[in-house]
Parts: sequence; structure tokens; C-alpha cells
Amino acid sequence: MNTLSIKTGGIKFVLGWLLVFVIRLIPFRPANFEPMMATIMPYSKKYSVITMFLFSFLSIFLFDLVTSGIGMWTWITAVAYGLLGVGSFFYFKNREATVRHFLTYGIIGTVLYDAVTGLSIGPLFYGQPFMEALTGQISFTLRHLLGTVIFSVVLSPVLYRFVVKNEVLEIPFLWNKIARRA
Repeated sequence: MNTLSIKTGGIKFVLGWLLVFVIRLIPFRPANFEPMMATIMPYSKKYSVITMFLFSFLSIFLFDLVTSGIGMWTWITAVAYGLLGVGSFFYFKNREATVRHFLTYGIIGTVLYDAVTGLSIGPLFYGQPFMEALTGQISFTLRHLLGTVIFSVVLSPVLYRFVVKNEVLEIPFLWNKIARRA
């Protein structure tokens, strides 16, 4: 397992963030159909707990900075995803990176995330009645789970195999290739 390192993770992290950005910016994409959880999980198999908090937190923070601006929702969702990154680190610490494990953590993480964020932001910051938040959260969470399931089955294994485990995307490997050709 590696800690946060520009040498081993810099390119990979940028690729992960770009993937999340691009998918989240697709016009007419179904609400809550996003790849955050599916991106966090494969990375947590290789990188440290602090790295996973930062990777997850910054994914949300940078997206909001570029698109909608920073608001109270940014801090809540970024911290929530950061904590999901921490949870993912511990979940995958002694488990293989399989579709079954991606699905299991993805579903549990999505339900926890939606419960915490969906039942807190509206009632606490916008005066929304709790029962209204709860009933509105059901369809929101179902769509979010659908996206999580699809991305966990399709995207997580691909990211793990072709990005996270890929030494070609690490700067020392690239540097050695360049140096040998010079």
C-alpha cells in the first residue's frame, strides 16, 4: 500500500478526478447517477487512509469549485465522501478488489451517505421538515443506488485493473522510459 505520493498516485488521481468530472458533467444524466463511490473504492485498495480521505474530499470540493461554487453543501458532502473514502480503506484493507466487494461497500456507503446528507442538509440549513426530507430521500436514494450498482459492476473493476494497479501511470516508470529513450 502506498501513501499519498505524486510519484505513485499523481497521474492516477488526476485521471480519477477527471473521470468523475466528465461523467458528472454529462448533460441530461439522471440525477444521482454519478461515479464517486465507484471511483473511491478501487483507489482505497492501494492508497492510505489519509490519502483516501483527501482523494474523496477533493473530488467533491474541486467539482463544486469549478461548477457551482463552494457552499455549506460542499463542506458537508466533501466531508461525507472523505469519510466514505476512509471507510472504503478499512473495508478493502483485508478484502480482494472484486465486483462483489465493490457492490457490497458501494450499496452500504451510498445508503449511509444519503441518510447523513439527505436527512441533514434540508432540515438543518433550509428549514425543511424532516418527514418531507425523508420521503423525498427515498426516490433520490433509489436512483443513487442504481448508479452505484452500475458503476460498481462496470467502472470499479476497470479502474482497479487499468489505473490503480497500472505501474505505467506512475512517474518513476514514465521517467525511466523517457530516460532510456534519450
